[in-house]
Amino acid sequence: MHYLQYWCVVTLRIDPHAHTSHSDGTDSPAGLMRAAASAGLDIVGITDHDTTAGWAEAEAHVADTGVGLVRGVEISCRADGVTVHLLAYLHNPDDEDLAAIFAASRQARTSRGRLMCERLARDFPISWQDIVAHAGRGATIGRPHLADALVRAGVIPNRSAAFERILHPSSPYYVPYDSPHPVEVTELVRNAGGVPVFAHPRAYGRQRRMVPVPVITDMARAGLFALEADHRDHSDAARAEVREIAADLGLQVTGSSDYHGTGKPNRLGENLIDPAVLVRMEEEGYMKVVRP
Repeated sequence: MHYLQYWCVVTLRIDPHAHTSHSDGTDSPAGLMRAAASAGLDIVGITDHDTTAGWAEAEAHVADTGVGLVRGVEISCRADGVTVHLLAYLHNPDDEDLAAIFAASRQARTSRGRLMCERLARDFPISWQDIVAHAGRGATIGRPHLADALVRAGVIPNRSAAFERILHPSSPYYVPYDSPHPVEVTELVRNAGGVPVFAHPRAYGRQRRMVPVPVITDMARAGLFALEADHRDHSDAARAEVREIAADLGLQVTGSSDYHGTGKPNRLGENLIDPAVLVRMEEEGYMKVVRP
């Protein structure tokens, strides 16, 4: 039996969406691989925001942890004033168009972080220097790092509380930043041999408005592979809504923990992807899953 076919008849625990200290997670890539092993996962996905910098370190620990690795990136987009997070899986890491998108997003995120820090520092005891010092080498500073600074200052108990209040898009401290349109990025991901998945598309607690179905329809026409339905930020009703949209558009459905380490309650393995869906992703992707 071919290894891919074997995946479909065994029960594998696969969590394809997690973050490391190269973006807004707190675990190093090696630490994430060890945490995945401790959580009983067979395969984990590293999907840092707008960077592939954590891939090599994670791949180096596939053998010693016994955990397979799905390489991906989470790309920040915007449509009709609404934020869209697009997961790009198994794409060619040397694709110049995607690399340019990543670089522009990192720069925009850092500039936005500075502006938000300036606003926050007027009312709370935080500083840009402290944020940079704690972010880790090479990390792109975003709202999670601002949240951590607020936690260290005793302003807020944890990241989740910061995002629900002080750093929420409705907050006066919030600063938007320019992001590419998700239809454009979906096309770029496909052109790079990647498999695009719309992350947590109905996380109603994150922003006031959700991406309208016509935009998701356009993304599907551009090559969108799946919608992430099983996610901590989705209620049962939201999960059902996502599944209905996916069925109407002929898309696959995924699930994940969206793990970030400490500071957020998300736990590795709390939501998983069907192994058969990952088989499809690997068949369509430029790269393969790294196996022990």
